[in-house]
Amino acid sequence: MATDYRRLLDLKIPDVPQTYSARDVMLYALSLGVGSNPMDERELAFVYEKELQALPTMPVTLGHPGFWPRDLDSGLDWTKIVHAEQDLVLHRPLKAGASIIGRNRIADVVDKGVGKGALVYWERVIYEAGDDAPLCTMVQTMFCRGDGGIGGSGRPVRAPHPIPARAPDMVDERVTLPQMALLYRLNGDLNPLHADPDVARRAGFERPILHGLATFGIAGLAILKCVCDYDPARVASMSCRFTAPIFPGERLRTELWLDGAEVSFTVKVVERDLIAVNHGRATLRSELTCSVARPVTAVSAVRGGRSGGLPPRL
Repeated sequence: MATDYRRLLDLKIPDVPQTYSARDVMLYALSLGVGSNPMDERELAFVYEKELQALPTMPVTLGHPGFWPRDLDSGLDWTKIVHAEQDLVLHRPLKAGASIIGRNRIADVVDKGVGKGALVYWERVIYEAGDDAPLCTMVQTMFCRGDGGIGGSGRPVRAPHPIPARAPDMVDERVTLPQMALLYRLNGDLNPLHADPDVARRAGFERPILHGLATFGIAGLAILKCVCDYDPARVASMSCRFTAPIFPGERLRTELWLDGAEVSFTVKVVERDLIAVNHGRATLRSELTCSVARPVTAVSAVRGGRSGGLPPRL
């Protein structure tokens, strides 16, 4: 049955209580390729229980209700949904283990018209158990390619964050594992688009694609490494737009521009020379002044030895 605007706003996505442990913290980091160099003590801090720290992008895996467009009575054509944008605000740093609850709701719908799809804004606020203050707030924008004409709020889409015209100040490269999507889905996002070749073909892709949030994590790693000296408490927020699918096994280049406490970023697929993540913006908890006179490249190999306080994205 097809859906409509009011039906989506009234949809009850269940709250999700969750206790995550050091094992979950390490799995998330490992699924992004962290620890490929076991002698790098800075990355080891995210995959080894001694003085373990959680990556700042890990909240996107917490309080996750599963693939609700398929599992609930949403009426959405779940085979044609792709992740379009992501916003994350960290109200305080994430612990390396805690009991939390994720509260989910549909914040808004923007209808692009019959045959043009619709944007569905799904908000998730994470609270630590027994604490009324939010730990983090997220809005995930889903582009529902098969659901145009369902009606919406009529609000305009928010203009994307502009990327500076100058050359990037820093560059970080990582080669993704061929099985990265299969690893990443163990964090809780079980959308078969990332595992089942038949589902991927029906969605119009030649093979399963990488989770947008896995790429979000790769960008977060570049920011953590190149800008924050591996201190996760420095990252206050991140947002981006996903502009092209990524296939596991491809080399990703994150380009960073520093302007005080603001970091702009993009992620490129090196082999296909396309931008897969664009209009990225991160904010830092204390201002950094960019003193880089020319682009500095830091290359990391991952393979082969080489409700809440955040408004909908409108």
